Amino acid sequence: MSILQIVLFGLVGALLITSIREMAPQIAFWITLMVSVFLFLIALQRLTGLLVPIERLAELANVNVLFFATIIKIIGIAYIAEFGAEIARDAGVSAIAGKIELVGKLAILVLAVPIVTAVVETVTHLLP
Repeated sequence: MSILQIVLFGLVGALLITSIREMAPQIAFWITLMVSVFLFLIALQRLTGLLVPIERLAELANVNVLFFATIIKIIGIAYIAEFGAEIARDAGVSAIAGKIELVGKLAILVLAVPIVTAVVETVTHLLP
């Protein structure tokens, strides 16, 4: 699917949602959810093809595979949390959106601790 088709799909979905929202807000929400999930899945499909070349670059740069995998997980958590928060905002529950973002940030923090620890250990070994 080309970028033009993706953008047109999103625009048609947006026009459909705005025209239905006044008459049937529940249906408009479900259409929003379906269009958003479809676009998110297309983005994920495109990103999977990017992982192998990036992994090769990490190996060439002699980066620990554990750190690379952790960074990919962190990026995934950030995107998924943002996606969930935006869906919640579209549904009109911004309090839930804020909680989704908070949980995403905490999950990122938990995953980042080993990387931060390794960096601090490396720096302390370099200092006399």
